[in-house]
Amino acid sequence: MSPTSETAQGGRRLVIVESPAKAKTIKGYLGPGYVVEASVGHIRDLPSGAAEVPEKYTGEVRRLGVDVENDFEPIYVVNADKKAQVKKLKDLLKDSDELFLATDEDREGEAIAWHLLEVLKPKVPVHRMVFHEITKDAIRSAVANPRELNKRMVDAQETRRILDRLYGYEVSPVLWKKVMPRLSAGRVQSVATRLVVERERERIAFRSAEYWDLTGTFATGRAGDTSDPSSLVARLSAVDGKRIAQGRDFDSLGQIKGGNSANTLHLDEANARALAAALQDTSFAVRSVESKPYRRSPYAPFRTTTMQQEASRKLGFGAKATMQVAQKLYENGFITYMRTDSTTLSDTAVSAARAQVTQLYGSDYLPDKPRTYAGKVKNAQEAHEAIRPSGDRFRTPAETGLTGDQFRLYELIWKRTVASQMKDAVGNSVTVKIAGTSSDGRDAEFSASGKTITFHGFLKAYVEGADDPNAELDDRERRLPQVTEGDALSAEEISVDGHATKPPARYTEASLVKELEEREIGRPSTYASIIGTILDRGYVFKKGTALVPSFLSFAVVNLLEKHFGRLVDYDFTARMEDDLDRIARGEAKSVPWLKRFYFGEGDGTPGSGGAADAGNGDGDHLGGLKELVTDLGAIDAREVSSFPVGNDIVLRVGRYGPYVERGERDSENHQRADVPDDMAPDELSVEYAEELLAKPSGDFELGADPVSGHQIIAKDGRYGPYVTEVLPEGTPKTGKNAVKPRTASLFKSMSLDTVTLDDALKLMSLPRVVGADAEGVEITAQNGRYGPYLKKGTDSRSLTAEEQLFTVTLEEALEIYSQPKQRGRAAAKPPLKELGEDPVSGKPVVVKDGRFGAYVTDGETNATLRAADSVEDITPERGYELLAEKRAKAPVKKTAKKAAKKAPAKKTAAKKTTTAKTAAKKTTTAKKTTAAAKKAPAKKATASKAAASQAADE
Repeated sequence: MSPTSETAQGGRRLVIVESPAKAKTIKGYLGPGYVVEASVGHIRDLPSGAAEVPEKYTGEVRRLGVDVENDFEPIYVVNADKKAQVKKLKDLLKDSDELFLATDEDREGEAIAWHLLEVLKPKVPVHRMVFHEITKDAIRSAVANPRELNKRMVDAQETRRILDRLYGYEVSPVLWKKVMPRLSAGRVQSVATRLVVERERERIAFRSAEYWDLTGTFATGRAGDTSDPSSLVARLSAVDGKRIAQGRDFDSLGQIKGGNSANTLHLDEANARALAAALQDTSFAVRSVESKPYRRSPYAPFRTTTMQQEASRKLGFGAKATMQVAQKLYENGFITYMRTDSTTLSDTAVSAARAQVTQLYGSDYLPDKPRTYAGKVKNAQEAHEAIRPSGDRFRTPAETGLTGDQFRLYELIWKRTVASQMKDAVGNSVTVKIAGTSSDGRDAEFSASGKTITFHGFLKAYVEGADDPNAELDDRERRLPQVTEGDALSAEEISVDGHATKPPARYTEASLVKELEEREIGRPSTYASIIGTILDRGYVFKKGTALVPSFLSFAVVNLLEKHFGRLVDYDFTARMEDDLDRIARGEAKSVPWLKRFYFGEGDGTPGSGGAADAGNGDGDHLGGLKELVTDLGAIDAREVSSFPVGNDIVLRVGRYGPYVERGERDSENHQRADVPDDMAPDELSVEYAEELLAKPSGDFELGADPVSGHQIIAKDGRYGPYVTEVLPEGTPKTGKNAVKPRTASLFKSMSLDTVTLDDALKLMSLPRVVGADAEGVEITAQNGRYGPYLKKGTDSRSLTAEEQLFTVTLEEALEIYSQPKQRGRAAAKPPLKELGEDPVSGKPVVVKDGRFGAYVTDGETNATLRAADSVEDITPERGYELLAEKRAKAPVKKTAKKAAKKAPAKKTAAKKTTTAKTAAKKTTTAKKTTAAAKKAPAKKATASKAAASQAADE
């Protein structure tokens, strides 16, 4: 069939996609006879709370949303915020002759299509329409070549969803009881958190080693040029045949690794300086020159994880921001589907890439045969291509009309795809060894390596980034002088260099994604949402681009390792992923597998309903989640949240944050002090802990109020230091006659150990009556959330300093009120720090102090600094990253807010909503437009499939 005017004669067809943006693009390609509407993500899911479960279900089913006693039957409910959309889809279906389910072709998309079938119950022919790029040809081809729904993929996704629900809903309550309320556990998020925590443990246990070496600058004695330099820099590599120790030779305790000690010379500063002195008058000569051919092949086209890693390295995007930008590029027809494990390119794509290689770089850069790339990802979903520009002819970045983050990501994808079809880079690598005898008879050998690229090949188009900022990129040349064995060289300078080994680097989003993929944990398409989850839950925070575990995550991981070790075991999690993929391929059955995982039933023999019947091999990695979470008596809540620091000091994670403690509670020598929430665990040394404990803490008795006789004390509270009065015993604290103690926060210029009784009484006397205006309206001076201010009726005016609360006179107040009230923003404050030019907007980025704290801005976009960021330490790259993340968030349309206010007024109003309003309403995922949606949990607000994936890993 042809999706043109012929279609209109054949009736009306309803096409359901996932997002409004995609619907709008596809509608333009299909034309008349087709109605394209969005489901806006999942239309139904497992209930998010007992209140959503139908009344007929009770007990465990009501709590879990899964009937574990009846073959793990899931209880699905239509999301409250989707009921209006479901009704709209049903109404459209009544007037349609055919239904096309055009959700994405992966497990999640297949599941959404199945849920639509189950809810809409169509009585017309149904087709599963699939495509991997949103272009006119691809959409028309998809209409003409539909397929049946893949129930096996649906079963696999449902099993994964049920597994994640059981894991999250059974393990999370253990964390609530034993660590802190409102925590969460998840099949992949807990393992990802453990990886970050283990890296921090390695950093804490790490002991640095100091080592020294020599660097020599050697001259050939002839004039040089760019192709033949006159000198080279070489590092001391051996003395009397023993290799000089470098950082890689030391273990994490600062010792030379056992196998290397016999043949390795560890130079300290004194020996290095003595050797340098002994080499001052030495004659040097080239001992050997070794040349090898150099060849580098292109990188494979992007898949989801490699795109996230490169966008992090090159563009400063977080994984979540990368996927948000990629989603927009896909929905608007610029790139192919962005959730893929495949590195395969279609014949069409290969032809398009090769054509652009010839057009842009010439035929010399085009290999004779197209390049193919074998998939390296286990259980990859090969239905998709690699991520590439869409269409049978690639648009260059300049031709797209894109701007900002979308332009930058498209350019990255375009370059990578074109480069993948170019010739190898070739050249030579050279190693030169230089020898001389010191005045004390020792043979010293220096070594230098170089690389020349004779044909850049694909490097002309694209060079991959590196996680290590000090790593040398593939296109970097190092030219050495053209010397031969026996050539004499003179030492222009010999310097002594000291080094120290560094702890293993913290994970970044890019390197954590790489680690999860290499360990085969989780699905690559969900990594962005997993990292987003552990950041949002406070298990991990960012310091620059590094992922730093919080002390809270140490407590959570400690509990899971000690009492649920198998659930956070890396191999166990990877084997679970294998089992889920086997279910997807039809090699294992879902229900027996879930029974074994949850109940631990069966002995693994045929017919027992255990692991063997489920197709789980030996089954040794499955069994008994329910039993694990039932017996919690062995879990000592205080023990799992306590970590020794040294000198009898213990760090504890309490309900209100981390603190250090020494001595028994209520004992005379007991000490306790809060630890900053944003402190990196490897920075908590014994010395720093002693510093915290030495600071004044507890209640400071300031004296008695001469008027009331009540004791006045100063305290350090959760929201900062304050003063308060101690009411006599028996004073009612609740009920009609309740009396609240006077309380006031300290000024910023005050501190607990210097505040006096007079200061406290003055603070508690606020608000202060300044006087009255000519009409008799009282003017008061008050201290508020945003600083000191004057208040006259409902008219408030800011004061410039807290001290003015006690000094401002009536005349000064009247003068302030005589001035026109400043509307909008106050006068701009000078920037706190300048970071440089933003790579996206090209405008200068500065750090400013705002109403809600410090923020970075380029004049167009503002992004608040996170808890882990500080004005002093923030780097330009971190500033650009914050701005990129902010830009990636779609702006909330004002029209949606109006709709939100009007929707609850009449039930009929929702029915009469115009198509335009509906579209606006769907794009506003953070705000809800119906009264029911306002009551729904926040996680239901997300319309994208990425959010659905995140919700799945509870």
